[in-house]
Amino acid sequence: MNEDIKAKALDTQLLLDYQKDSVVSREIIKKELGTVTVFAFDQGQGLSEHSAPFDAMVQIIDGEAEITISGEKHTVKKGEMIIMPANEPHALQAENSPYKMILTMIKSD
Repeated sequence: MNEDIKAKALDTQLLLDYQKDSVVSREIIKKELGTVTVFAFDQGQGLSEHSAPFDAMVQIIDGEAEITISGEKHTVKKGEMIIMPANEPHALQAENSPYKMILTMIKSD
């Protein structure tokens, strides 16, 4: 989908399926200045603490995520979003339910 983007409405629920005991992702847009990626986390799965040199926005499109940013835990539910500031350590976990999210990374100086 990255090479030849066409104007088209996409059902975010159908972009990616859950897989048992896994975290799966699908890159929707990849450009020099940023990316948009859809993730599906099965319950109990997550991404360990890390940081990125760019601001990122996570939008939950199904379920509920536990997102820790600089040691502070946030519960983010379907229909909500959170900003993860550049260079701040963060982790994501599917504690209570599987969830799907859209990650938008903006690369800038």
